[in-house]
Amino acid sequence: MTTTSAVSAPSTPVINRPNPVSVGTIVWLGSEVMFFAGLFAVFFTLHSTSPELFASQSAKLNIVFSGINTAILVLSSVTAQMGVRAAEAMQPRRTGGVFNLARWGTVEWFFLSFFLGATFVVGQIYEYGVLVSEHVGLSSDSFGSVFYFATGFHGLHVTGGLIAFLLVIGRIFAVKNFTHKEATSAIVVSYYWHFVDVVWIALFLAVYILPLAQ
Repeated sequence: MTTTSAVSAPSTPVINRPNPVSVGTIVWLGSEVMFFAGLFAVFFTLHSTSPELFASQSAKLNIVFSGINTAILVLSSVTAQMGVRAAEAMQPRRTGGVFNLARWGTVEWFFLSFFLGATFVVGQIYEYGVLVSEHVGLSSDSFGSVFYFATGFHGLHVTGGLIAFLLVIGRIFAVKNFTHKEATSAIVVSYYWHFVDVVWIALFLAVYILPLAQ
């Protein structure tokens, strides 16, 4: 009597493909890097051709106010990352008291990030109003043009991020079960928001801090 040993079929290898939404966002942010790099190139070119103008107009900027506004935006990036941690832990909403930050979920952290980001935008609009009253306008000179163009486009990107926060929050409330799909949406929004923060830090250093070193 011959016995045939059963040969197990080889298991099918599992291929972990990158999330297309994350990949698409990273590629898009790469194009945004090129866009802002162009703005920086224009700024430094005009600065090198008109150093006296840029020095006199930069003196009208409120560095302390803008520094506080910058700190608010950086803090919003921290709170956004806390929201991502909650999403990765599959905790969409808080499981404790309002003041128990350790039990906050993605919704609460993203709401706080939205508030901080909105505060930054309001601060930027206020700064624009002060500068206009001091005759620093979009068409006043090359400094005004590049200043409003660069910071204004950044402000539009911040506004887009605020809308994205609300969309993620709304999606969490709309679904019955928080899944990997919702968590991925939160993570992708955080990519964008961190990018916006990094761009502003570079702008702050170039526009506000660099003139002090000259």
